[in-house]
Amino acid sequence: MEIKQLWNSNGESCPNGTIPIRRTSASDIISISKLGKKYSIKDIPANPDHEHAIGFVRNEEFYGAKAVLNVWKPDVIGNDFSLSQIWVLSNFPGRPANSIEAGWQSMPSKHKDGLPRLFTYWTPNGYRSGCYNMICPGFVQTSRTVSLGAAIGPISTYNGEQYDVAFMIWKDPKSENWWLKVGNEVIGYWPASLFTDLRNHATLIEYGGEVYSGSSGKHTSTQMGSGHFPYEGLGKAAYARNLEVIDRANNLNAASNLQLFTDKPNCYDVTKGYSDVWHNYIYFGGPGYNPKCP
Repeated sequence: MEIKQLWNSNGESCPNGTIPIRRTSASDIISISKLGKKYSIKDIPANPDHEHAIGFVRNEEFYGAKAVLNVWKPDVIGNDFSLSQIWVLSNFPGRPANSIEAGWQSMPSKHKDGLPRLFTYWTPNGYRSGCYNMICPGFVQTSRTVSLGAAIGPISTYNGEQYDVAFMIWKDPKSENWWLKVGNEVIGYWPASLFTDLRNHATLIEYGGEVYSGSSGKHTSTQMGSGHFPYEGLGKAAYARNLEVIDRANNLNAASNLQLFTDKPNCYDVTKGYSDVWHNYIYFGGPGYNPKCP
């Protein structure tokens, strides 16, 4: 599926030499400072406010990743967020992780409609600091037709039509910058100078979902993906398919030796499989709060 955004649904684009930038509002700044930072599964110590259900590959030299994610509108409670994405990380023992991330995110506290929105995120120092989209300097956008932070669609329906979009992050061998492609559109790049270890290569690739909730007491009922567990399968659960990694020669290869991780499988779970069409894939997600996830 080609990425479609509400702002340019009539085929509009920006004039030559300009790019679309979503207007930054006070709520953007407040919500980011309130949430603090994102996290990956490799944070030490782990942060209990962030839960994941992912597939991952590690312990090699990676120069990018690609996956096709189906798009949902999960129910998200309060100040929570829910997302589906790919992570490209460099994570050496004793050194702060570098991470580049892209996918779709639903955060009604920031966008009242709760629609899934295209987003990027990067951190140079183990999530002690980082930046969404173009709210601070870092990511350099080149596309005139796609706006980071804008709503995307169409949206998949339970037991109905499924809509998905490909995300690819890769390192250009000449400039050494990290580029982002969504569907057939090259969006822009992260300069290599933003990073330490990612100036060279990644060591860990992750695909899947994440939910943030700062609530205490019972588990949040914020959904991940479709809000249904992965065992329900196609048409009912969120997926990431055609999971691939990129090698030093800029070749796409299957994400072999895929491993799975979930913080609380009774809340959000993940399964994996292989088919001739989807190759390596995962189903992931769940409802959050339920009798087995109190």
